[in-house]
Amino acid sequence: MRRYKEALIRIHYIKYFTFLLLVLSVLPSLQGQQHKPFSKYNLMAEVKPEYGFLMSHHLELDVFQSHFPAFEFSIEKATWGKHRWEAMYGYPIIGISVWYSPLGGFPKLGSAVAVYPFINFPIVRDEKQSFNFRLGVGLGYLTNYYHRTDNYKNFAIGSFINIAGSLYFEYRRSISKMLTISGGFGLTHFSNGSIRTPNFGLNILTATVGISSYLSRPNPHLKQKLLPELAPFEFDERKTLDFDIGYSMGIKDMSQEFGQRFLVYAIYSNLFKQVSFKSKFGLGFSLTYDASDKFILLWHGGTLKNDASLLKPGLSLAYQLVFSKLSFVFNFGGYFAGAERSEGNLYQRLTMRYLFTDRFFANIALNTNFGKADYIGFGLGYKINFVYKRKIKHSP
Repeated sequence: MRRYKEALIRIHYIKYFTFLLLVLSVLPSLQGQQHKPFSKYNLMAEVKPEYGFLMSHHLELDVFQSHFPAFEFSIEKATWGKHRWEAMYGYPIIGISVWYSPLGGFPKLGSAVAVYPFINFPIVRDEKQSFNFRLGVGLGYLTNYYHRTDNYKNFAIGSFINIAGSLYFEYRRSISKMLTISGGFGLTHFSNGSIRTPNFGLNILTATVGISSYLSRPNPHLKQKLLPELAPFEFDERKTLDFDIGYSMGIKDMSQEFGQRFLVYAIYSNLFKQVSFKSKFGLGFSLTYDASDKFILLWHGGTLKNDASLLKPGLSLAYQLVFSKLSFVFNFGGYFAGAERSEGNLYQRLTMRYLFTDRFFANIALNTNFGKADYIGFGLGYKINFVYKRKIKHSP
């Protein structure tokens, strides 16, 4: 009976996908009849049917192993160099996607919906085809999640709102001025960063095919990419460093172990040297106060001199990947003090940072211990750029 229901679901999705593909294939001819002027925005609509399975990375998730379909609809924009970062990254495609899957039809697991902006980076490209890597981060919604009485068999995830991530490799080929076909494979991930446990997360591996169409005639100058404008005094041989300082606050859920949730506070700073338009390397320092450390220390029978002894200072190597005002900061380091370090001395932090002025930025930081999510922090920060060496001009 279960296999029969799964077959009916698959047939339903196949019919739905076929209809949407036909609509996209007919759209260019309808636009040609209307003789609309070309668009300066280069917008496209893309439909992608997918098929895959839930990767069981914990024994508790073996019960949910199944093959199932998924569907993705995207609005995309082909960049051409309006902003500097577009040229720096090879004129990628940017957009926003809506992703849906029934996740095998398990009542305890439910279905999933995700909405996320993405950037599709070309790795190899010519005029007709390209091989790309796509990165997307946004929000996900799960219809069913863990509840200690109503849905205690769902060990995967403990909240209905989650962070959704998408990593895909794909091949794209233009078959006309309006239409592009694609195929690829990738990973869709759901996690709440341990804001609420359990948080094993969902990892969904899928293979996909797709077709995209421009919503109006593309700009005929799209292939004539623009080079980025240079800022005044950009190559005056000054040597600079970037220093940023910020804070974050998060919630660490340990209700499964201890029936409580704890606040985590962190102050951090990074010193960066820019080595290219895209990359900065440097060193980081952090000071973290985790309220759960006090509880765990006393739970294990330890003694506490004062709350200051719970502070965990850390040093790290840092790397920043820059996309204009948006950037990603990666820290890998270790704590060298702190009364409670039972989860280990090493830590990793991934921070998404957005400059809303030239100096002030907002950040979202995911802290992990060897891949295990510890907490998600939200905060603000301030950036300073200073010159440590100038070229000395000698008089003739």
